[in-house]
Amino acid sequence: MKTTPPTREPKADKASVRRHNLSLVLRTVHDAGETTRAAVAAHVGLTRAAVSSLVEQLLEQGFLVESGKTFSGQAGRPGTVLKPADTGPAGLGVEINVDYVSVCVVDLAGADRVRVTEPLDNRAAEPAEVLARAAGLAAEALRSAAERDLRPAGVRLALPGLVSYGTVHQAPNLGWNRVPADRLFGEALTALRAGRTGTPGMTGAPGTAGAPSPELPVASDNEANAAALAELWFGALAEVRSFLYLTGEIGVGGAIVVDGELLRGAHGFAGEIGHLPVDADGPLCRCGSRGCLEQYAGQSALLRGSGAAGVEELARAADAGEPRAVAAVEEAGRMLGLALSGAVNLLDPEAVVLGGIYPRLMARLGPAVDAELARRVVSGLWTPAAGRLRAASPATPASRGAAAYVIRQVLMDPLAYTT
Repeated sequence: MKTTPPTREPKADKASVRRHNLSLVLRTVHDAGETTRAAVAAHVGLTRAAVSSLVEQLLEQGFLVESGKTFSGQAGRPGTVLKPADTGPAGLGVEINVDYVSVCVVDLAGADRVRVTEPLDNRAAEPAEVLARAAGLAAEALRSAAERDLRPAGVRLALPGLVSYGTVHQAPNLGWNRVPADRLFGEALTALRAGRTGTPGMTGAPGTAGAPSPELPVASDNEANAAALAELWFGALAEVRSFLYLTGEIGVGGAIVVDGELLRGAHGFAGEIGHLPVDADGPLCRCGSRGCLEQYAGQSALLRGSGAAGVEELARAADAGEPRAVAAVEEAGRMLGLALSGAVNLLDPEAVVLGGIYPRLMARLGPAVDAELARRVVSGLWTPAAGRLRAASPATPASRGAAAYVIRQVLMDPLAYTT
């Protein structure tokens, strides 16, 4: 019987090894914030000479800068401090939600450098119109970024609903179904950057020619996923690497992070806790089911139950002990706790993080959620004293997480983003 010899993996050539090592060094400096060549060499296990050569290339191509400071925690001469450049490659994140659009540009260190937010009621508008408005804000952010010598390497959209492969398959609160969001947004942004009556692919004032403007690659994700990544990378979670993230807006979104990575599920739709039924005979939801969590804990339910005109009015009334407002917030907390207890029993996270409108309501909402979790989590590990329920950081909006995702791609292969 003839046997097939085992297939040997091709050896990596020098170019691919160097490409890998450039990423390794850049990520090490990024994660440290500030460091030295010697410290990088000790961390990655390469010789100081090899690291110095890689650093020089990253300096020349604008990914790193030398701060002018020196420090030494080791024997020998103090080293010059390296840090990620605050100019050059950047990430652009665009969050489209039911009642607003927010755009963010972050630099290589993840710092929020440009932010544009506009309140918009997107429920009555056609998807192409909403995405074109978002592209207009993105074009404005790109102009501001250019003034700061920042060059976004790509765009990441953060969108509500079921999102995969550039398509919003369903976003009940927007009324979107099978919307090719990446394509529509990309076409609108390209046209805006070209100038409405100018030549496609050119920049400059409308109707004039300018220098070629390459199209930015566009990708998309669920907005709760993007917000969860922002919390992981920029929040106050410390050593917590596995958590549930809930964001309360018009709807209720969710994300699951396990060991520092998003749990996406077989089709990319994991985390849709807002449509987990908490009452089989409850009110009809926009998704077509009944008794979904967001019918009890979403913004509309909270305002309807309290009689408040907006979230800030509701929060002030609840803080002041107004009975109707307190009852609405505590009922929302109870239903959140009911849904979360099932998720906690199933997934055993280290923490639950509440974002969106929920941090503003935590004084009344948090105890109600905690009480349900303490009552229903079978392990007995969940008690209010354990501090596992947390409010999201105000510095972690979905747009920042989306922009930082672009930066992560740059860090993984900086040579792909050289000009």
